[in-house]
Parts: sequence; structure tokens; C-alpha cells
Amino acid sequence: MKKKLFGRKLSRDSDTRRALFRSIIRELIIHSSIKTTKAKAKAVQGQVDKMIKLAKDGSIAKRRLVYSYLANNRALSERLLKTIAPVFKDRKSGFTRMINLPQRRGDSAKMVRFEWSQEITTADKLKEKSKGVKNKAKSAEKPATQNSLKSRLSNLKKAKSSVKKSE
Repeated sequence: MKKKLFGRKLSRDSDTRRALFRSIIRELIIHSSIKTTKAKAKAVQGQVDKMIKLAKDGSIAKRRLVYSYLANNRALSERLLKTIAPVFKDRKSGFTRMINLPQRRGDSAKMVRFEWSQEITTADKLKEKSKGVKNKAKSAEKPATQNSLKSRLSNLKKAKSSVKKSE
């Protein structure tokens, strides 16, 4: 009989389940959105909420708990503490959401997109956007002209002919 059991097993033993939950949380912190099964997302959602609450508190003891849960990964814990937790400073709960996706084709498992309930803008994304703007500006400065293409083609032909002569 299943009475007063806590949590979900997900057909795994406790160590494997803990590793699975840790990896899902790690990927959520890194990518801000992951595609997983509905059962896994529901199982992890409570732990993610706990992590955010610990990170929002910000005391040294809570920081150390976050750090230990994320397998002593300093970059992940700093990202959680400095970029993600401040976004949710006004919220008490509901830090994540699940958006239903079509079922997985192989085994018809219910799939969801598991993501933060608010948009997380970080320095990484801002850097990527600024790089994209710079790359567009560079490409606008130097359009591919026929003369430059012809010169490249002639250089290739010269290189080919010099290789044939040396043989």
C-alpha cells in the first residue's frame, strides 16, 4: 500500500533520482528553459522553488546550502544568487511554469517546456545581442562585391596551378 509516501520515484533509486533532479535544476539555471517530461518537471518544481527561496534570503548559511546542492559549482550558484533570484524578489512562489508540448513520438510521454515564470535577462544574453548588432554592422560595411569574389577565384586558380607544376 502506498500510504504517506513523499515524492516521486520515477523508476529510479534514490541516488540516481537525486542526480537527475540536480541535472534538471542545473540545466534550468543555465538555459532558463528546458524540454522534459511532465512527471520530471512536477517532481523537480518544489525543489526549484526551495532553491529560489534560499537564494532570495541571501544569508551566508543559505548561500552555502545553495552552493552544496549545486555540487559546489560556483558559476551556477553565482548565476542563481546574482541574476535569477533578484528577478523574483517580489514573488513568494510560482517561480517556474510548465507549458504543454505535443507528446513524445516514441513512447507518447507527456512533454512540457519547463521555464522561469518571468523573463531572465542576463549579461550573457545582452552580450550576445550586442555581438549580433556588431556583426550586422560589419557585414553592412563590407558587402561581397564581384571584384572581391573574382580575386579570390583567381588566387585559388593560381594556387592550383602551382601545385600541379610542383608535381
